[in-house]
Amino acid sequence: MNPATAGRALVFDTMVLSAFAEADRLDVLGNMLAGDVCYMTDVVRSEIQDGAQTRPALAVVEDAEWLQRGDLTTDQELIAFVQWVGRVGSTEHGRDEASVFAFAEVHNVIAITDDRTAKAVARTYGLSVHGSLWLIAGFCAAGKLSEHAAGGLIDGLAAVGLRLPCTGSRFPAWAHANGLL
Repeated sequence: MNPATAGRALVFDTMVLSAFAEADRLDVLGNMLAGDVCYMTDVVRSEIQDGAQTRPALAVVEDAEWLQRGDLTTDQELIAFVQWVGRVGSTEHGRDEASVFAFAEVHNVIAITDDRTAKAVARTYGLSVHGSLWLIAGFCAAGKLSEHAAGGLIDGLAAVGLRLPCTGSRFPAWAHANGLL
């Protein structure tokens, strides 16, 4: 899937939103995603709110106007959630990903997570799932972000603990090697 495609529908997990918020780049993410429809599930929202008790930078996520509610309320959504919990686990982090994957499956949207294991599980079941670097590569491909600026963004995300497969300086080579640029 071409990461530069505009007008997508995306649902985000806690890990991605938390990293952008703690790196003070959630506004950049929102601006870059203009034209896309972006969701946060009720489970993710709850985790963000809980995390904000000890990590105040997370409070900005709740105020992000570009994130729509993706609450799981229908029978179909709840059944999918239970199935995904069985696939990815019922730990707090597993419920977050299960909610994202259930929403993505039922609504045919792209799941965004940087958890490599969860991505592998999701792909096994045919889900469209990608991570932060896929998004950032798409911003570069669309001319919204220079590769140099992308490197700074990636290093900022890594500085707050997000584990990514490359550093900011290695991003262009990594993205080209993975067919994203």
